[in-house]
Amino acid sequence: MVLVPLVVWGVLALPTAYFGLALAAFVLTGAWEWADLSGYRRTAGVAYVLAVIAVLAVLWKFVASPTAVMMIFAAALLWWLGALVWVIRYQGGGVTPWMDLKSVRIFVGLLVLAPTWAAMLALRGTTGVGAELVLLLLVLVWGADTGAYFAGRRFGKTKLASRVSPGKTVEGVVGGVLLAGCVTAGYALIRPQAAGPAAGLFALGIVTALASVLGDLTESLVKRRAGRKDSGVLIPGHGGVLDRIDSLTAAAPVFALGVVLLGRTH
Repeated sequence: MVLVPLVVWGVLALPTAYFGLALAAFVLTGAWEWADLSGYRRTAGVAYVLAVIAVLAVLWKFVASPTAVMMIFAAALLWWLGALVWVIRYQGGGVTPWMDLKSVRIFVGLLVLAPTWAAMLALRGTTGVGAELVLLLLVLVWGADTGAYFAGRRFGKTKLASRVSPGKTVEGVVGGVLLAGCVTAGYALIRPQAAGPAAGLFALGIVTALASVLGDLTESLVKRRAGRKDSGVLIPGHGGVLDRIDSLTAAAPVFALGVVLLGRTH
């Protein structure tokens, strides 16, 4: 109730540069939590946060270039395909020992966090409709989470990935995807000129909702391998920053790439 109005105000009121700086604060807090989940604490955690700052500074220079943005999102998508394999293997009882290496896990954090920041910044910088697109992405993710929660409670019977996240059900995912589809369909009807063809936008909403589920499952798996229930304690009753943005980490680059492919450029 406190964070959502603050986030909406930031998206609508802040210039793109200040929006990027505010968003970086969330990402860097997430980086600190990721370092902790990876087994790096105190001095090593600070060093990791500084490394993420350096990466974001480099991305800042390239995020206005459609070609550079496509390369960033392509790298993110490759990682998320790898994450999907990791989740499937773990759910099936398989092992992926390389993902338990601290050095690998800490590098993966960059692939999770940096493209999320770049995607949000690229969307916010889209001429004329930047704030709308960021809000649409956020509402999509929130809608997918909300739809999954209520559909799961009412109809949920079939576990989606019981070893990774026991509370998630197939029926819940379907409910979340349907609500996300309704959100994008409504936006396409109201603002047909904002993000390309209605059919393409509707399909992008579905894919983005599915990606948000993968982001959630991946963070759940990282926490499970680290023996943690939450990524942190920053938000009372809700865990850490990563617990709030886990769905967004996969959804943001997918949505931003889709917007570019639908014909929206800087």
